[in-house]
Amino acid sequence: MAFPDSVDTPLPRVLPRGPHGLAREVVQASQRARMLDAIAEAVAEHGYGAVSVADVIARARVSRKTFYEHFRDKLDCFLAAYQMGVEVLLETVRRAGEGVPDPLAVTRARIRAYLQTLADEPAFARTFLIEVSAAGPAAHERRRAVHRQFASLSRDLVESVPGAPRLPDELYLAAVGATNEVVSAWVVEGRTEHLPELEDVLFHIHVSLLSRRVSAPSAR
Repeated sequence: MAFPDSVDTPLPRVLPRGPHGLAREVVQASQRARMLDAIAEAVAEHGYGAVSVADVIARARVSRKTFYEHFRDKLDCFLAAYQMGVEVLLETVRRAGEGVPDPLAVTRARIRAYLQTLADEPAFARTFLIEVSAAGPAAHERRRAVHRQFASLSRDLVESVPGAPRLPDELYLAAVGATNEVVSAWVVEGRTEHLPELEDVLFHIHVSLLSRRVSAPSAR
């Protein structure tokens, strides 16, 4: 998985051997990026439970000491990779359709961006959608928080329309959950590269759930 660099200049994924004249912060940023890439790739290939710190440092070509300078343990590294990928995905989706006045067109643009990003990064797609469930309670809570972020993104778009109804939070979460379920099934089946074909399905899900006013359930 190619995470974005955290400095203005491109970071070497594998540092040159011997004296290289690179600033310490550049070296550390490169090492961290390679370890995040490594755990995403290893987890996608073997599953979270089967991956060890030794697998990560071997793929990233760093020392065990370097690993523990950046992360407490495997879970800490995994959650950092998950969070980095989520931030990229959220920002990509948020920017899709910028400047377009039609909220339906923005919805479609965001769905397209979401699906294409996952299709382009199959290791992250599996980490983001599947393997996070195997990483324990901390990962589950992080996943719930991410779902709330995506739900909030949908709410902001709907409520930007004058006169838009005030919909229950659960509807936005339902749209996110339905999206996650449909996309996850394709990733499990090995169809990640074909995810953009789900654009119409996901568009229908979001429009169906969020396009009408919903009355509060009556007391019985």
